Amino acid sequence: MFNTLLSGHWRGSGRLPAWPSQCHVCRAWPAQPVCDDCVGRFGQPVHRCLTCALQVPQAVRQCGACLKQPPPLDLCLAAVDYGFPWSTLIPAFKFHAQTGMARSMATLLRAAPWVEDALASAQLLLPMPLSAQRLRERGYNQALLLAQQLAADKCRADVLLKLVDTPAQHTLTRSQRLVALDGALAVDPLRAKLLIDRHVILVDDVMTTGASLSAAARVLKDAGAARVTAVVFARTA
Repeated sequence: MFNTLLSGHWRGSGRLPAWPSQCHVCRAWPAQPVCDDCVGRFGQPVHRCLTCALQVPQAVRQCGACLKQPPPLDLCLAAVDYGFPWSTLIPAFKFHAQTGMARSMATLLRAAPWVEDALASAQLLLPMPLSAQRLRERGYNQALLLAQQLAADKCRADVLLKLVDTPAQHTLTRSQRLVALDGALAVDPLRAKLLIDRHVILVDDVMTTGASLSAAARVLKDAGAARVTAVVFARTA
């Protein structure tokens, strides 16, 4: 049944089927955007490094890279690896206005280990921001949609700002990303007091090298945040 998803017009266009009551993976109907069977098959939780969310053996708490150079994130949580079918669904959500995916993604994210506890203990959820130019081009911030589905009452999109329109992060190496992000993120000075001694969650759809989330965590801690957790839907290998 999964071959049908990759066939015909859809594969050529790079877009998902438009039927809101079909599973976007197996086309089961009626269903949520991702049906229970597909979640069960492709969304099982795995053991991850506590500070970068890479897969690690069951007995390991942190990967070697995080032990050697601790990241500014106090905790990093992810629902899935960035592979099939998520590597197809996320770009559709992010670039092709398939915004209805946000609810299903948030539901799966809440089921990931420790995410519910993090959401309960945090005072603020901050989506990773887009620059004004990127927001105009895309029309929405996918991280904000995801954060609103996770905890709308704690979500603020006006605290963490992106001042510079950096190049698309997937086109850059980690070192290039760090250079591009230098000075690109800032806390709105009129809202900085909201961060003081608070547990803050950063929300994003995909974590690749972690450069963006690390840069954001540093900015938030410099502004007074006591603890910063990253909650992302997918983690690349």
